[in-house]
Amino acid sequence: MKALVALILLVQLPIHKAVPAAPPAPLGCDDPESVAAAEAAVNYINGHSHHGYKFVLNRIKEIRVVPQGPNNDIMFLELDLLETKCHILSPTPLANCTVRSFAEHAVEGDCDVKLQKVDGTLSVLASKCHSHADSSEDILKVCPDCPLLATLNNTEVLGTVSAALNDYNSKTTDSYLRLLEIGRAKIQYHPVHTVVAEFAVGATNCSAGEAKANAGACQLLPEDQSNFGFCTAVMVKRPSQDLQVDCQLYGHQPGVTYAHPGQDTSAGLVPSAVGFTNHNLRLSHNNPVASESSSSEILRSMLSAKSVTKRAVADAAQHDKVPRPVGFVPPPPPCPGKIHHFDI
Repeated sequence: MKALVALILLVQLPIHKAVPAAPPAPLGCDDPESVAAAEAAVNYINGHSHHGYKFVLNRIKEIRVVPQGPNNDIMFLELDLLETKCHILSPTPLANCTVRSFAEHAVEGDCDVKLQKVDGTLSVLASKCHSHADSSEDILKVCPDCPLLATLNNTEVLGTVSAALNDYNSKTTDSYLRLLEIGRAKIQYHPVHTVVAEFAVGATNCSAGEAKANAGACQLLPEDQSNFGFCTAVMVKRPSQDLQVDCQLYGHQPGVTYAHPGQDTSAGLVPSAVGFTNHNLRLSHNNPVASESSSSEILRSMLSAKSVTKRAVADAAQHDKVPRPVGFVPPPPPCPGKIHHFDI
């Protein structure tokens, strides 16, 4: 009898069902975690780019997080980047690199990046980038007299770089310098016909004096002694002629190498740059980790992320019509995030 009474009392006890944990709130594009992932992605992209200039983050356009398990997430980012004045070989930290202004004919990079975050540690799994210069029309609307980017294989540009390097080598008492690549160039026709060119150089195993006898025999220093640098040349062609060149050598940087395209670079043109005004980040970026399937997955996932974001924005707009309870915390700001520099 006592057992029956105990059983009845036990059945009458309230049953507490386990409540599943609420999913984490979606990340906003300007959340610290999103910014940290974007910065890791930008550092990776710059670290694996072989030509042109370093890029900085301008805006996070989209972010999507796919949980894989405890403390294990896959993150998909869509980023807007801007070109800086630091060549990819420059030892200057990215934080100290000046972003090229809009009037200087800015170059924008668009990147889709897949990362993994395990126990707080971020690693890039795959990336796909493309870069392009702002349109000439946009520049001229704001600055009608500003010079525009010239193609890297423009004959005036090639002549200016050749004359500038010959001028520098004829006056220096240090190592003979060889041209690695032309980074960018601009031509202005009025009121003065001027060509401005930027180019990367490397020190050779010859002194400038030794090179006068046979410059073709001078080779770039081996990797354990390499010394890269950067030059800026300004050539005035009319009404009078003048040439100014300034070169800075960075000194040996352990682990820093210059990727040779396997063709003659005496003209300072990698094959992917011929006919273009800037080095394409997509063409110059080599990610040994990502496969073609990974790149395709990035695009598919980013398209999915965009549809998810659109639904989230629509849901947020609908929720705005509902009275907010006391203590309500609004959702993170919608994507895209804020522009850090300027929009092009």
